[in-house]
Amino acid sequence: MKTLRKVKRLPLGNLTAAAFNATQVPLPMTVRVGCRLVYETNQSTPIFLVVRPRLESPQVMLQEKLTFRGDERAEEFEDGQGNIIHRWTLEPGTTIIVHDALVQVSHLPDDSNPKTFSVPVAQISPAVLRYTLPSRYCDSDKLLSFSANQFGNIINGVDRVIAICNWVQRNINYVTCSGRPDLSASEVMARGYGVCRDFAHVAISLCRALNLPTRYVTGHLPDIGCFDPGTPMDFHAYFEVYLEHQWRTFDARFNTPRIGRVKVAHGLDAVDGSFSTVYGQAALTSFEVWSYQVNPTMVSIGDPIDLSKRLDGTPQIRFV
Repeated sequence: MKTLRKVKRLPLGNLTAAAFNATQVPLPMTVRVGCRLVYETNQSTPIFLVVRPRLESPQVMLQEKLTFRGDERAEEFEDGQGNIIHRWTLEPGTTIIVHDALVQVSHLPDDSNPKTFSVPVAQISPAVLRYTLPSRYCDSDKLLSFSANQFGNIINGVDRVIAICNWVQRNINYVTCSGRPDLSASEVMARGYGVCRDFAHVAISLCRALNLPTRYVTGHLPDIGCFDPGTPMDFHAYFEVYLEHQWRTFDARFNTPRIGRVKVAHGLDAVDGSFSTVYGQAALTSFEVWSYQVNPTMVSIGDPIDLSKRLDGTPQIRFV
């Protein structure tokens, strides 16, 4: 086994435009991600599942396995956003769904380059322009005046997004298990609290109200370079903004650049990023998610989830 090498702790804290230098050479890390879902149903029930990470740079799939009862009849396809979808039918009784993967990611944190500017609307392609429009959960049309008054005087695109993230962090409280599937961004702002998907919806709506193309993202977020808070792991929601013709990552929930995100899906809002959509009556009786850095020579998919083998969870970043 190789000896772990200590490196300098990254400066984490409230997000600022000059937080990190994006010109560093990326070094590979391996993150184990996955989930175990248990459904109970009394009748045949169609289901759509979105749990497989997107096969795109900078994340590289090393190992992956998805198992569930009746998988020989499952259909796999890509939706309009390129997300990987599985469609099949839950049969009466208990169905256990397990996804497990080893994904190689960069050690570099989210890029918040202070010289990143927004793209004029006239130069935005039709495929990207749709992300400036209101959607089911991101009712940006109701926040035009508010967003203009709060952030309209900020010229630089990345500075606007950072100001929005800081506002969300100060004004929306994170309350575990407070999420509801019927709340739009304006309603979350009115009640003043929510979960990560609510933070993302609010920030997305405020950005779109300023004509910044912004899309909802869901995936896994390990605790690389920061303390493990001890709360149960879950899928994480954040967002990407189109600046200088590139999609750049922001996170209103944690409001600081993070390392090791594994992207599963993106779209207009949580409708496009839900890990499952059930057409009928089926109860999710058990839900477990994992995301932690590992040594790929010591851990394989299918192994028991063993957090004693994790390399993250502390401010010290470790490589193997």
